[in-house]
Amino acid sequence: MEYFDLEDPFTTLKQHQFDTISTIFSSESDHMPCLNYLQCLTTSDFHVSFRQEAMSLVFQAQYCCNLDPYTPYLAVTYMDRFISKQEIPQGNPWVLRLLVIACISLAAKMKDMHFCYSNFQREEGFIFDASAIQRMELLVLDALNWRMRTITPFSFICFFISLFELKDPPLIQALKDRATHIIFQAGIETNLLEFKPSTIAASALLTASHELLPLQFPSFKASILCCEYVDEEKLLICFNAVMEMVINKMDTISTSSTVTPISVLDCHCNKSETEMSEKKGIKRHKLIGFCSESKRVKMSHIQPCG
Repeated sequence: MEYFDLEDPFTTLKQHQFDTISTIFSSESDHMPCLNYLQCLTTSDFHVSFRQEAMSLVFQAQYCCNLDPYTPYLAVTYMDRFISKQEIPQGNPWVLRLLVIACISLAAKMKDMHFCYSNFQREEGFIFDASAIQRMELLVLDALNWRMRTITPFSFICFFISLFELKDPPLIQALKDRATHIIFQAGIETNLLEFKPSTIAASALLTASHELLPLQFPSFKASILCCEYVDEEKLLICFNAVMEMVINKMDTISTSSTVTPISVLDCHCNKSETEMSEKKGIKRHKLIGFCSESKRVKMSHIQPCG
């Protein structure tokens, strides 16, 4: 499989740069969760809890399996898109774990990275056989229409930076690095799921420039707002939300004496002693594959071993 670069999702396109950028902007909506997903996350306690627990597992895998930060980010985008299109059965907590394993596995394959899911499962106290994981991967692939070269905010960073016409390479890199970090942070924010990847990218760059180059911020903002692909109203709403997110995270860090991030997204998932003791008592169990004779895998066909 060809290596997938999140900054250049269409590496196989042999087109002029402008045509490629135009294609990315016109295609980004196809790589977003369904419109009803945000509503589910704001009205359904189950969906909120499911996403939070799933992301916690994704970031645990990042650290225990030494994954680069882009792999868990990609896994979360797969997971969000999948959950928005596929009904998740309630009352089966192992479904969450299997979905997380499948999404990380797919992301690692796209990034051409090694992911030893057997080691991760042993550490987390659950084990799935290879057949179950492969069938879950197929279910995810089918739900996502095999669009795995996902368009993310990273796909637009270089384009928007080019609008700033900066000449200092170290300054450009600093701006890009800060925007990248902000995008990672934005990945866990439910309220930002409604915005297109390009809008999040532009908002992250504007936030970064506001921090690093405040005197040039007005001109940077004007340059992005003049871009033909940008929805000004949506951008300003998203920018305010991103700025608020960054300020809140800074306040959290400054007021906390024991901050221990478990992921590049600054997701602080500290577990209580009760949760840890319960985890030790979890009986390891093995889940068999999906029980389906049809070629199209269905979530309802997941069956745990007794």
